[in-house]
Amino acid sequence: MLKGGGLANFRKQLLEWYRQYRRDLPWRRTKDPYRIWLSEIMLQQTRVAAVIPYYEKFLERFPDIQSLARAPEEEVLRLWSGLGYYSRARNLQKAAQQMVAKHGGNFPKTAEATLALPGIGAYTAAAILSIAFEEKHAVLDGNVARVMARLGAVRGDIREAGRWHSLQKMADGLIATDSPGNWNQAMMELGATLCTPKSPQCLLCPVSGFCEARKLGIAEELPEKRKKRATVDVTLAAIVFLDARGHTLLLPPPRPSKKIANADDVPTLVSRMWHFPAVAVAKDTLTELRKFLATLLPATSLRTPLRIEPLRKIRHAVTYRAVTIYSFRIQVKKLPKIAGAKTPLLEQLSTLPISNLTRKVAQAALAASAGMPAARAK
Repeated sequence: MLKGGGLANFRKQLLEWYRQYRRDLPWRRTKDPYRIWLSEIMLQQTRVAAVIPYYEKFLERFPDIQSLARAPEEEVLRLWSGLGYYSRARNLQKAAQQMVAKHGGNFPKTAEATLALPGIGAYTAAAILSIAFEEKHAVLDGNVARVMARLGAVRGDIREAGRWHSLQKMADGLIATDSPGNWNQAMMELGATLCTPKSPQCLLCPVSGFCEARKLGIAEELPEKRKKRATVDVTLAAIVFLDARGHTLLLPPPRPSKKIANADDVPTLVSRMWHFPAVAVAKDTLTELRKFLATLLPATSLRTPLRIEPLRKIRHAVTYRAVTIYSFRIQVKKLPKIAGAKTPLLEQLSTLPISNLTRKVAQAALAASAGMPAARAK
């Protein structure tokens, strides 16, 4: 652990580098805790370049905690659509509502109250409180943990609870107490731009002289790779009903289930959002699809045999699941009536909160309507 003059020099060099080379990102131009909070939630498991347009559009519609708290959930999800991990958006609104109810519509300034908000853990709380209020809380996310592991030449799985706790103590000991907000952002910036997972740019690093891993020649070996969870293959069949006017059928967001989701759990795969009728299949796609339609549709809809046209096969990924979607189109004179369903124009699905999986199915149907070739069903 660095101490005395060495620690002071380390802090000085890192902060000077950050002031000179930091990226100009929209959430770095504000001390508003709401905007900083929003950016931190959006940036979870999402690239900066992908977040910026969502961040700006979201703030146009919800400029403050109050407007987010009172908005319909469906509208919040619609503006989030495409970012993925939709529980983030749901928790964001729940936290805003809690702040209105318990904190007068203001972001709390204590760690205890911040951690009590839905969707906020130790890292997010530390980031918001340090950047917005200059509270002395050191952040530890994946980027910072990687920097810590290399600085201290820490071997082993850094996500192991005891080792993660040790890295947090290291981060706590390094934080520049006179400017914790800039310090935390500097540490995150270093991990995101120079001290990267592969091919770290040690020659450009402002604190490489303090790095034990570099001295030992093992910077690229650390952190040691985690054992990845085995990929689970999932197959779905999705149906796009389409009437003569171009309207389609979307089923309502599935209600949360208390049971543990299976790999082929359709509500999980569609992120509990508006979606095309879909079913997990095990063997014969068309046979299982017809059985599903028999349970889904009113008996009156089945008096005339349905002409099921195959669309293109779609690949999708949801965490550890590799999803193959066989999509189909059924053209009808009149869309079937299903309780709670909506019948938007296929070309206007973006007005509803839908997942990327649903969006891909819609694109396959639109491509077929434009005359592009379809794929065979298996």
